[in-house]
Amino acid sequence: MEHQLLFQIFGWLGSFGLIFGYLPQAIQTIRTRNTDGISLPGFIMMAVGSFCFMCQGLLLCIEQGIETGVFIFITNFITATCAAIIFIIKMHNDHFKKK
Repeated sequence: MEHQLLFQIFGWLGSFGLIFGYLPQAIQTIRTRNTDGISLPGFIMMAVGSFCFMCQGLLLCIEQGIETGVFIFITNFITATCAAIIFIIKMHNDHFKKK
């Protein structure tokens, strides 16, 4: 019982840390449309990682129950969404800079 509780606590703490780490960058990028300081290859790798962990969380929810993978899925769904928004803005900015 204690092991499961610690698993949940660390899972949710990690989730909040990642979400509140990603969200300010997404909000700033949406507001300013400035993507000059964002490394595209590095950001793509972070987005791929978020997507893969989102899939892992979904599979855990299906196989072991919702309480096991829900924080992994929700966290990475939010971070993958933020990454997609920033990626779209970055590609738009880079495309129009070349013209």
